[in-house]
Amino acid sequence: MEMVLQNSTDFILLGLITHPTFPGFIFAVVFSIFLVAVTANMVMILLIHTDSHLHTPMYFLLSQLSIMDTVYICITVPKMLQDLLSKEKTISFLGCALQIFLYLTLIGGEFFLLGLMAYDRYVAVCNPLRYPLLMNRRICLFMVVGSWVGGSLDGFMLTPFTMSFPYCGSREINHFFCEIPAVLKLSCIDTSLYQTLMYACCVLMLLIPISIISVSYTRILLTVHRMNSAEGRRKAFATCSSHIMVVIIFYGAAFYTNVLPQSYHTPEKDKIVSAFYTILTPMLNPLIYSLRNKDVATALRRIQGRCTYSQKVRAGDVSKKY
Repeated sequence: MEMVLQNSTDFILLGLITHPTFPGFIFAVVFSIFLVAVTANMVMILLIHTDSHLHTPMYFLLSQLSIMDTVYICITVPKMLQDLLSKEKTISFLGCALQIFLYLTLIGGEFFLLGLMAYDRYVAVCNPLRYPLLMNRRICLFMVVGSWVGGSLDGFMLTPFTMSFPYCGSREINHFFCEIPAVLKLSCIDTSLYQTLMYACCVLMLLIPISIISVSYTRILLTVHRMNSAEGRRKAFATCSSHIMVVIIFYGAAFYTNVLPQSYHTPEKDKIVSAFYTILTPMLNPLIYSLRNKDVATALRRIQGRCTYSQKVRAGDVSKKY
């Protein structure tokens, strides 16, 4: 089997845990998280689309975050679940390249989108009277398209270079998906220069949105500090708290993966951190926004009320017929 794989273009994904004692239990846990994440994000998207009270720039950007999270978790987890139940854990060369491209596109897009969401909060708190002008539909669409394009540029740049290296000998990727550092370890040639350039590219991609977030929240804090109304301060913090939590969770994991030098990395740590931001983060984001946001909770109650009313009307119509 090993000889065949050495002569093929397929890779083997060793998984989150190389030799799990209870693969069925891990499957159940990961599948449950996956189900909650996809359901929560789809509910968030449907709520924002159907409830007119949520047709604002903030929730439009939030719906895009939910779309990214849904696609993001679907890139890695289904394959991971399949490998937990299968003896053959192979992924084709093309499948690996596609996974890398989509992963880079979505993680890059989410970097930029979270930065632009911070700008949206800055305008809402610091320039509320100009908010409809500064965050009109055209600007919101430009922000979303810019996030997707910015993320895809990272994918288009790094994917071809990564997959162009010769891979010989072992085809076993010590990971649960095709993450670039894990794939490059299988290369026959020295990739240190490429990894340095990739490191610089990732740091630059992080600096742009982090700068926007830092400047936006510095201005927000100064504005809140000058507010005389305690109610105004409370509303400002409530408006920003959910976004701050999501930023800390996402950028914390991204900082470890993309900024810390390789001397701080081990395969086990890398897999745990990757699992955190590819599996847990897409589940946590919609939960944070729904649990800490009164508008979303109110919209959810309105939808539930409509469904309950419709069921009662149908039941009444059926009882009249008989």
